[in-house]
Amino acid sequence: MASLSIQAAQLTSFLLTLLFWAILIRALLSWVNPDPRNPIVRLLDQITGPVLYPLQRIIPPLGGLDLSPLVALLAIEVLKGLLVHAIMTLGG
Repeated sequence: MASLSIQAAQLTSFLLTLLFWAILIRALLSWVNPDPRNPIVRLLDQITGPVLYPLQRIIPPLGGLDLSPLVALLAIEVLKGLLVHAIMTLGG
């Protein structure tokens, strides 16, 4: 049982880390205004959109600066710490 919880915790951490990097890359790419038809840009939009779009509705831009990626990155790190700890605790 402990091995399964360790694997679940590692998978959760890995997936949240991938999401973290996808959001960070998308935020950095937004500074150069990439071609929206680019397959990588579209993939990043599909991966990060479900996280960022609800935040963009809640958090208004501050002086034209979209703070939703920053909030999402912070939330992912907190969630990663809580979930991985919870999974490890449940597994014993």
